[in-house]
Amino acid sequence: MMMTQEKRDAIIRLIKRQVVPTVGCTEPAAVALAVAKATELLGCTPEHIKIWLSANMLKNAMGVGIPGTGMIGLPIAVALGALVGKSEYGLEVLRDVNRAAVERGKAFISDDRIELSLEEHDPDKLFIRVICEAQGHEAETVIKGGHTHFVFLRRDAEVTLDEQAPTADETAADEAVALTLREVYDFARETDLDALRFILEAKRLNEAAARVGLRDNYGHELGKTMCSPLGKGIMGESIFSKILSVTSCACDARMAGAKIPVMSNSGSGNQGICATMPVVVFAEENHNTEEELIRALILSNLTAIYMKQSLGPLSALCGCVVASTGSSCGITYLMGGSYEQVSFSVKNMIANLTGMICDGAKPSCALKLTTGVGTAVMSAMLAIQHRYVSSVEGIIDDDVDRSIRNLTSIGSKGMDETDRFVLDIMTSKGR
Repeated sequence: MMMTQEKRDAIIRLIKRQVVPTVGCTEPAAVALAVAKATELLGCTPEHIKIWLSANMLKNAMGVGIPGTGMIGLPIAVALGALVGKSEYGLEVLRDVNRAAVERGKAFISDDRIELSLEEHDPDKLFIRVICEAQGHEAETVIKGGHTHFVFLRRDAEVTLDEQAPTADETAADEAVALTLREVYDFARETDLDALRFILEAKRLNEAAARVGLRDNYGHELGKTMCSPLGKGIMGESIFSKILSVTSCACDARMAGAKIPVMSNSGSGNQGICATMPVVVFAEENHNTEEELIRALILSNLTAIYMKQSLGPLSALCGCVVASTGSSCGITYLMGGSYEQVSFSVKNMIANLTGMICDGAKPSCALKLTTGVGTAVMSAMLAIQHRYVSSVEGIIDDDVDRSIRNLTSIGSKGMDETDRFVLDIMTSKGR
């Protein structure tokens, strides 16, 4: 059935909501955003800040570098959110950080003004509650369900926003855009090209991040290592090795705190990198046209968004599983693949990567992205030759959309106990 223009417009709005720039890891950025908003409501620098976070938020914010600071973890993100953060910047809330601000932030932390707690009552996996106090006044903000989605705002007794039981919010709007993989493919292939050109900004930002990761020494330097004589001696200089190294360079820089924006996908910069860079590199090496690249990037990013709709913004399943499945679809399309072959690539990905755990955002995420992207290329290579994992094997169903649901239900429900166990390990180290 022909897709209506109304649905095409809704999908474009969906992509533009979920594919946005972010500076630094989205979890500490979201916490800094909540703090910045509370500080603005308060009207002065807080004397004390109390924060409650869901387990998944805490897990993803513990070990990641904060851009422009040379520091790791939540306290400096919280301090800078209060001191220089601007809520109007969204996930680029810490855009104005400089050396003087970092020194003020360190003093703020040393004064013991920040109190962090695990949220025990709200079941949402993406939950942030902030109370800022000063001069006998307090301001409260709550973000829930999406990294920039405020559901509660209060200064003293005056409540200016209360949507803690969401109605027509951002998350509900995303869920209202019901999709199938077939619709994702048809949208990417048939929509007017000029309406899709905005996706090239993802290419620009994430390529720039990859260049920074190659130029400087960030994280575990996985991308640089693959570009070194040692890496080239082992991996060669193939399209495959370039896809892996460029993707890793961008992740190395981002996770270690480079002060650069990347284009995120579904609330994650790493997912944005993973859904973008393999497609960009393959298109360049394969001499695809700009139109083919644009459509492949839309296919990749929208596939990831579609899968995240049933997985949720945060889960026990590593986001690179979803994002690299998107990039496998994009690469299959650039190889000349049909819808059937794109669906084969999805099945191949699900058969391989299901179960990869998320143990927080950190520099070693580059290793996981490389694993996901490597599998994406192999899955596309098999798919283009009509080789795919069948329904007699594991969790794969004949229906590709059911296969996706099998994956996301494992990640969102089946791995809940794994999620709790991982957090317990992470928070008990050194005891």
